[in-house]
Amino acid sequence: MTQPQPARPDSTAARVFAPGPWVLAAMIAVAALSRLVPHPPNFSPVEAIALFGGAYFASRAVSLAVPLAAMLLADLAMAALSGGLYSGYLFGVDFFVVYACIAASTMLGWSLRGRVTGARVLGFGLAGSVLFFLATNAGVWAGGSLYPRTLDGLAAAYVAGIPFFQWTVAGTLVYSALLFGGFELLRRRAPALRLQTV
Repeated sequence: MTQPQPARPDSTAARVFAPGPWVLAAMIAVAALSRLVPHPPNFSPVEAIALFGGAYFASRAVSLAVPLAAMLLADLAMAALSGGLYSGYLFGVDFFVVYACIAASTMLGWSLRGRVTGARVLGFGLAGSVLFFLATNAGVWAGGSLYPRTLDGLAAAYVAGIPFFQWTVAGTLVYSALLFGGFELLRRRAPALRLQTV
């Protein structure tokens, strides 16, 4: 008589309750909520969480949804705490430009799947920072009244954004190191975290 075989680690039950995606989501949520802590202007995890989600979530749909949801949670919390001008930012032109950058950077992160190295994360982090700089300053120019809607006005918007760019790069690289490095260390100690992650 054949003895019943024990469940394999890749069984349906193991995949449904795989800890990997939950750990990824928790790390992204904590990074997003860290924006509530005082920090230099533009020193944020925005691009890092997008690249991180794109690189590790096995489902591309989930890799897009989790960073966007985490950022929305953080934005709602910031609006509730500070109100005023920040509440006006929600669901305006700048808001949608930032969220489009998050989606685009997540898709950049798809190119890191199964090929995460320090050099590649650095390169993609810099690319995401440049994308964020170009898109958000163009959004300020197009959607606001600070600059005339001319090429000179666009150039002025980019020049005004240069002092903040260093903080965008610094924030992206610091948070990328924490997220990518932290998750790789966790996966080495807990192989179960590889379930349902790339």
